[in-house]
Amino acid sequence: MIHSPNFYGFPPKIMSLLKKHYPEAKIVLNFNNNWELLVAVVLSAQCTDKMVNKVTSTLFKKYSVLDDYIKADFNEFAADIKPTGFYRQKAKNILSTANMIKTEYKGHVPDTMSDLLKLPGVARKTANIILGNAFAKSEGIAVDTHVRRLSQRLGLTKNSNPVKIEIDLMKLFDRREWFQLTYLFIEHGRRICNAKKPKCDQCFLNQLCPCAFRFPHFVT
Repeated sequence: MIHSPNFYGFPPKIMSLLKKHYPEAKIVLNFNNNWELLVAVVLSAQCTDKMVNKVTSTLFKKYSVLDDYIKADFNEFAADIKPTGFYRQKAKNILSTANMIKTEYKGHVPDTMSDLLKLPGVARKTANIILGNAFAKSEGIAVDTHVRRLSQRLGLTKNSNPVKIEIDLMKLFDRREWFQLTYLFIEHGRRICNAKKPKCDQCFLNQLCPCAFRFPHFVT
């Protein structure tokens, strides 16, 4: 990316305003331990957090420990998570991961990016969420649909590939802010900068955003 000379003063302004308006921004998935966090994040792919929390409210009672997943019947488990979508692939990944964690990691969710990426169905986004929430480690930035959308609209990246977007953001923001950045962007994406009709007139970033008021519903 080629930036103007004053561009690198831009990301800190964004971060400061986001922190001011969303001081409580954090993960909204419900979980009781690191394994349940992993399961919830895998289920959240192409699914709303609200639906995942609805499913896991009963799932985590039925499958209360790692061994319950190892002993689970595939078809029954798949049916249990069906409302989250892509349920057969998710079931395959979760149950395979349970076995892998039991045999290769002594029953504990691994705490490094390299080990997490070995688990079925775990890519960088999932790994970053687990590392940050379970182990307070920042090895990258979790790029979901909200983070991708805001990064592009704010001119922080020209890429569409999540890994490339992550690299661009890591260059622009202090490492100490990587973990929080994801949840600040998600919160802003949900409240203001939604996909189809962003509320640019209500946005506290509209004087910084190159895309502000450029959407069809603002054309007069």
